[in-house]
Amino acid sequence: MTVTAAPSVPASTKSPWYSILYVQVLIAIALGVLVGHFYPGTGKALKPLGDGFISLIKMMIAPVIFCTVVHGISSMGDLKRVGRVGLKALLYFEVVSTIALLVGLLVGEIIQPGSGFNIDPATLDPKAVATYVHKASEDGIVAHLMAIDHRTSFFAVLWRGG
Repeated sequence: MTVTAAPSVPASTKSPWYSILYVQVLIAIALGVLVGHFYPGTGKALKPLGDGFISLIKMMIAPVIFCTVVHGISSMGDLKRVGRVGLKALLYFEVVSTIALLVGLLVGEIIQPGSGFNIDPATLDPKAVATYVHKASEDGIVAHLMAIDHRTSFFAVLWRGG
């Protein structure tokens, strides 16, 4: 006589709703709104906590995205597939950028920003512009490139944390 054990059913590992991270964040946001509305003095005193939370979130965004992209590329395995995905991403970027450029040009033509200014060109001082042109030509391209704020560069996000 053989006895077979019934397959064991794993215990439910579902967490209670209040221990889920996004629920905790939503509750904290709601509490922050309520405290700020009903107790503005306390809300101002708690501002450093909110600023710290936002800073921590900003600090984590770039590394998480970077690691996700690296993991996605490394787990593909096939280099042809990686190349196809990269080509599709580049093509998508170019198409969407071109559409954004065309929409911007179209909106500029329709809205005509600056057309309502009451500026008389005869009252403008052309010598003021000449001083800026002269100063820019004195500095040159190297001085201009060295004066660029490195904190706003594309790669600064990776070492600055957002």
